[in-house]
Amino acid sequence: MGTSRFTRPKGLDGESTPNLFVANCGPAVGLSLDEIASAFCKFGEVCGVYPADESGARVIVSYSEVGSAQAALKALDGHSCSDLGGRVLHIRNSILRPPSQVKDSVSVCLLDSELGIPGIYLLHDFVTTEEEEELLAAVDGRPWKSLSKRRVQHYGYEFLYEARNVNTEQQLGELPHFVSPILEKISLFPHIEKAEDVTLDQLTVNEYPPGVGLSPHIDTHSTFEGLIFSLSLAGPCIMEFRRYSQGTWLPSSLSSTGMQEQNPDYCSSFTRRSIFLPPRSMLLLSGEGRYAWHHYIPHHKVDMVRDNMIRRGSRRVSFTFRKVRAVPCQCEFPQYCDSQK
Repeated sequence: MGTSRFTRPKGLDGESTPNLFVANCGPAVGLSLDEIASAFCKFGEVCGVYPADESGARVIVSYSEVGSAQAALKALDGHSCSDLGGRVLHIRNSILRPPSQVKDSVSVCLLDSELGIPGIYLLHDFVTTEEEEELLAAVDGRPWKSLSKRRVQHYGYEFLYEARNVNTEQQLGELPHFVSPILEKISLFPHIEKAEDVTLDQLTVNEYPPGVGLSPHIDTHSTFEGLIFSLSLAGPCIMEFRRYSQGTWLPSSLSSTGMQEQNPDYCSSFTRRSIFLPPRSMLLLSGEGRYAWHHYIPHHKVDMVRDNMIRRGSRRVSFTFRKVRAVPCQCEFPQYCDSQK
């Protein structure tokens, strides 16, 4: 996260505050924020428990009264806390950062119905844990291509990052046999209209190490058709969606990854939504959600989801299935469409 409203300042140990920096305490050591609040509320009213940093092992406990914080500090610092599994806590006073240092956030949805973006759907437990293990073993048995911050594999067609497109004359072959069960399940996806073509011929496998995400982008209209499926494996993350108020596509906004990235100097006003993607879930981008909303994975090691701090794990692997476009895009969102510009 790195954007906690609190900090442990140097030389503050002699100054009493209602906020405590607590080390050896947090989701990374098996303690939820609710469990921590329950243990500390014995000393007074707890206003909130917040992540202190990205480690997941340090939190800020904020009391309504200074006296409550100091009572907790005296009783728990350096001692085993039976209410928190016997962990020995290390506690110091903390202060509130100026509001200018607080980064804005957006509420994280758990269901696509809460997200409210037309064309975006999420199915939990799309594959079983056994299928997940088999898919990961299959890609780990094949060569990876290293990018600057992550590793990728391409099947069907290779995405040409320099040209920002695929070469339809150089097909790599059919999609690998180990994804055949996934393709069969996709054909039965409940939110697909019968008239829509669900034939998919391009697969990109991305491996994200901890803290690595994606910049805001729309998959290039002229390159891929309107249905994009993304299966999350191994680790969770949150995905944010942004609808820019102007959103005109500019050639200079194409990134080195070949995706259409919004130029922040051109358009700074946007609507934000966010959803939690657990392992084994399948995300469908279609319609407005695919063509008009940028999607983005924050570069975090820890995500805040409904007051719970969730670590992303040692890796996250995504399988993104698409269909290469054979004719120019004629979508209903020309302001975002490179084919219509």
